[in-house]
Amino acid sequence: MVVTRFAPSPTGYLHIGGLRTALFSYLWAKSNGGKFLLRIEDTDKARNSKEATEAILNAFNWLGLEADGEITYQSQRDAIYTKYIKQLLDEGKAYRCYMSKEELTELRETQMANKERTMYDGRYRDFKGTPPQGVEPVIRIKAPQSGEIVVNDGVKGKISFQAQDILDDFIIARADGTPTYNFVVAVDDYLMGINEVIRGDDHLSNTPKQIVVYEALGFSVPAFYHVPMIHNAQGKKLSKRDGATDVMAYKEMGYTPQALLNFLVRLGWSHGDQEIFSFSEMIELFDPKDINKSASIYNTEKLDWLNSHYIKNMPNKELEELLNEYNIILASHDKKEILLDALKERVKTVKELAVSIKEIVVAPTTYDEKAIKKAFKGNAIEILNAYQAKLTDAQPHLPNEYHALMEEVVTEMEIGFGKIGMPLRVALLGKMGGPNIDTIMAVIGKKESMHRITQAITANT
Repeated sequence: MVVTRFAPSPTGYLHIGGLRTALFSYLWAKSNGGKFLLRIEDTDKARNSKEATEAILNAFNWLGLEADGEITYQSQRDAIYTKYIKQLLDEGKAYRCYMSKEELTELRETQMANKERTMYDGRYRDFKGTPPQGVEPVIRIKAPQSGEIVVNDGVKGKISFQAQDILDDFIIARADGTPTYNFVVAVDDYLMGINEVIRGDDHLSNTPKQIVVYEALGFSVPAFYHVPMIHNAQGKKLSKRDGATDVMAYKEMGYTPQALLNFLVRLGWSHGDQEIFSFSEMIELFDPKDINKSASIYNTEKLDWLNSHYIKNMPNKELEELLNEYNIILASHDKKEILLDALKERVKTVKELAVSIKEIVVAPTTYDEKAIKKAFKGNAIEILNAYQAKLTDAQPHLPNEYHALMEEVVTEMEIGFGKIGMPLRVALLGKMGGPNIDTIMAVIGKKESMHRITQAITANT
């Protein structure tokens, strides 16, 4: 059974790259009938944030990426780490290092002067003497000093690391007893049953050290898939401006979970030329072996296109629920179907949809000056008065009935449709642009339509 995990540190928001890693891990587990586990790596007590932890969990809840079983918190596992550190000490696979800060500084300065790689020189590896006073020791693992460490990566292929070039006896527990990252990751992955690790390739340099820990403890080594980073259009690391922002900010901007997940699955993975994937298709088709070896490019236009696709094809009832978060309540609106059908074809985000709805249902209090100059010229007021008269004597309800009255005015006054369309649009919305005029009037009703026309005439005469 495939067991994967996502293991964020709650020191900041969950960003888009982390979410993609979580999605890939989730899909691979589910496509194999396996488990997807969530571990919060909260050992850094000085930088941990309760709010960040809650934000991560909220993001998973919003996107529907439900973890299997209980969430693991590293901060609650100190006794476990202490046990395995003691085991390595007892077996002679780790040792106490009494190197002082002054010694370490002197060693590094010498190595830098000699243009050597700065690394611990193993001086306490086989220390048998009397420990120096006043130095709280760290715990170092005995790393191999020669040979290769091989990673058979599912994305990048076979990668060989020369032990003497990349490893020293790295610290697995600090002087205060707290364990270090590479140690706890290896211990937790094994104890949680993680057998396939999908993560960003910025973790590739950690992999040899974690393999050293696995092998020292006699643990089986999981399969690794290191996913290339997401870059901006210029091929550089994502900034907040490019999209490397809090995942929940995408919700605030009006993106749907379906669009965001579809967008992310295509950042570095593909299935032929297919662009639109339902969640069930993602689970069925995803295979980390098909992840691209090169970095993927973040494309806001693609995200907008996908989001507009999902909005257009979303049932109105579901859209209505999403709009509640923008204080757009349509539950009792008798023309909500007409309104949503007209607007969801025109927008890219739910937020944009909310703004468009508000522009229709709330009467304008100001008028765009350029629109007024363009629309309210010639006999525009006369045309609006003529349409007012038609409305007074009729009982229109549907868009086509309002349109028929406009056609009557156009025919009787022998004018082009733009002559009535432009001033009427500005009267109704205070600006140019927007959905069909007859749809707007059907949504707000005859009484409100007449009120807005009268208000516009008064304000512009």
